[in-house]
Amino acid sequence: MERMNEEIRRRDRVIRIYPNRASVLRLIGALLMEMDEKWQSGHKYLDMADYTTWKKE
Repeated sequence: MERMNEEIRRRDRVIRIYPNRASVLRLIGALLMEMDEKWQSGHKYLDMADYTTWKKE
């Protein structure tokens, strides 16, 4: 959640002035879609196989 907020702030600093509310929603929607695509691509932050091997030892 914090990472997402930081990314929104970073992109907001570039644009600064929005012509209307729809443009803000478009920016946030595009960012959320981009993050969702990254999560669905199979990138794992924690590999559970390594964890279960460690736990057995």
